[in-house]
Amino acid sequence: MAIAAIQRRTAGMTWAEFESNETILSAVLFDFIVIGEATRNIPISIQSLAPQLPWRQMRDMRNLIAHEYFQVDPQIVWDGIQNDLPSLIAPLQQLLEAESIDP
Repeated sequence: MAIAAIQRRTAGMTWAEFESNETILSAVLFDFIVIGEATRNIPISIQSLAPQLPWRQMRDMRNLIAHEYFQVDPQIVWDGIQNDLPSLIAPLQQLLEAESIDP
């Protein structure tokens, strides 16, 4: 899962380390693109099972990173990693588990 990859890549990092490490920043941005692309391919019927998730924002972030790369603010990315990603894990995991049980 791309969220787990982001968390592994940034574990123990400070903002200053993240901002100055172009390799990590690029990898994290790619992971966000993967999240957005995956979100785009989840049927509305499945998305409606977790309306608390920011489906649109995940797609929009992908589009921003992919198409407006030079407008990406690393501080906003960092804030998202710290404040937003953790809250996505449980609901997404529940959806995955529910979908693997229900044919």
